[in-house]
Amino acid sequence: MNVAEWMSSRFFRFVHQHHLVYNACWEDPRLDRVALELGPDDTVLVITSAGCNALDYALAGPRRVIAVDCNPRQNALLELKMSGIRSLEYEDFFAMFGLGRLPNARSIYTQVLRPGLSPWSRRYWDRWIGFFDPSHRRPFYFRGTCGTFALFVNAYIDHVARLRASVEEILEATSVDAQRRVYEAVHDRFWSRSLRFAMKRDGTLALLGVPRPQRRQIDSEYPGGVVQFVHDCLEAVFARLPIADNYFWRVYMTGRYSHRCCPEYLKPDEFARLKQGLVDRIEVHTDSVQGFLEKHPGPVSRFVLLDHMDWLDGHPQPLLANEWQWIVRRAAPEARLIWRSGGLRTDFVNRVRVTVGGVRREVGELLVYHRELAVALHQQCRVHTYGSFHIADLAV
Repeated sequence: MNVAEWMSSRFFRFVHQHHLVYNACWEDPRLDRVALELGPDDTVLVITSAGCNALDYALAGPRRVIAVDCNPRQNALLELKMSGIRSLEYEDFFAMFGLGRLPNARSIYTQVLRPGLSPWSRRYWDRWIGFFDPSHRRPFYFRGTCGTFALFVNAYIDHVARLRASVEEILEATSVDAQRRVYEAVHDRFWSRSLRFAMKRDGTLALLGVPRPQRRQIDSEYPGGVVQFVHDCLEAVFARLPIADNYFWRVYMTGRYSHRCCPEYLKPDEFARLKQGLVDRIEVHTDSVQGFLEKHPGPVSRFVLLDHMDWLDGHPQPLLANEWQWIVRRAAPEARLIWRSGGLRTDFVNRVRVTVGGVRREVGELLVYHRELAVALHQQCRVHTYGSFHIADLAV
């Protein structure tokens, strides 16, 4: 490892070990529901991130949703949402997690929300509940490292490119053709040399939760590297796909959701269903995927692994192989897994070796891929920042 890679790795670990990174999930659960085919007997394991998608899966009615994350701050955010669902009325809950600002946030937290949290989460929100205070300039969705990056992008849009009116016009467009006309008109002003320079920096990508191995995948596999990849992603989002229900980009372009453009858990009827008991099907664990599976012997029928296998690929320790060994041990019959990648392929997953019945086998021999479905869903993704999407059944 050279000096640049060492510094990049150290900065990435610093960001992820000491900060809330994701204040909103960056994976489209509408695709996940189709891919997972959740039923009432399923147990789902998902990496927590911001918890939005754990709540979304609970709405699909599986028996159990297990949210696991190494970063306790991410779990603290999900716990705060769960406590809010149990104890707040819808209007206050939407103000807090839809608008990112809750009047009297600290007193409501202390009197109503805090009792529903674990000890670690209490300590965290005792310090940081001001993220939701309306008197502060930044709403919650401009907090955390992803939110800080979004704040920088908005400052660039407002004060450098001076394109706020155009962004608002795109967000309110009623057709893809209207979106495309605006995007093409401002393309060159937005994609300045300074923005392209920033998108090449590891520090910028670390704020977004993109580790150096994932960046290397994109640079090596995508024509034009990471800058062209980001360019093409934004073009797809703003010029080729409908923006009307794209709450992922709306929240980072405006700092808030709207009632008509928000995650399912923020809609009145779905909030009510969670409050009536579905939220109680979610459990939260601060651990690695492997660590959780080692400690909890129950079978898991659905695994949502986000993009973290990109993070483990190339690690000097055999973390990826160890994780897959425990996935194989704990997987229920006909278990299904979904994951995403910054790369166009994840061949490295297939080459991982595990022991099954005393025999060493490659993971690729155990997986039955649903490639056509994965490609079709990936093309519809509202986020559109991953290079590929993968769906596979585990046959052991």
